[in-house]
Amino acid sequence: MDEQQLVTLAHHGDNVAFGELVKLYESPILRYLYRLTGDIDQASDLTQDTFLKAYINLNSIRSESSFKPWLYHIATRTAHSYWRRARLKIFISFDGSKSHDRRVIEDTTKNTEEQIAVLNALREVPPNQRECLVLHFVEGFKYKEIAVTLRISEDAVRKRIARGKEVFKNAYNGGESHEL
Repeated sequence: MDEQQLVTLAHHGDNVAFGELVKLYESPILRYLYRLTGDIDQASDLTQDTFLKAYINLNSIRSESSFKPWLYHIATRTAHSYWRRARLKIFISFDGSKSHDRRVIEDTTKNTEEQIAVLNALREVPPNQRECLVLHFVEGFKYKEIAVTLRISEDAVRKRIARGKEVFKNAYNGGESHEL
């Protein structure tokens, strides 16, 4: 049975046909979500969520021939929801109150593809340099604060940031200058 027939049967309530579609697309969707998240466990959970949402919303598919793009759209939106929840957890203080900083809200709407490219480029930076970059550019620490936090000299912080920036630039679009 071909994919279009499986989709038609699943659309009309055939659970076995939907199971076959899951078998057909489970690995590709898992790989896709892994590339987006960089975490195999999270990608696995998001894959399950994707197929659950697909099953629940199967009646909303307009044409049986558009199943694959429809499924990838669900997977992408599921990943976006995960990132929104993750950012929300980061911006909720320990006392449970939400931060309403406009800059934080605007940051959450940045292009997801760019965020992924930034995270991938950051993974190329050695950990000791990455710590300094993130503390300085993302968290807004001054060199002296980073030195105190990491228990290294300010000169070491300067060197790590300078070297880390070069590695980051080379990893992110071949050395073009971008913000973290």
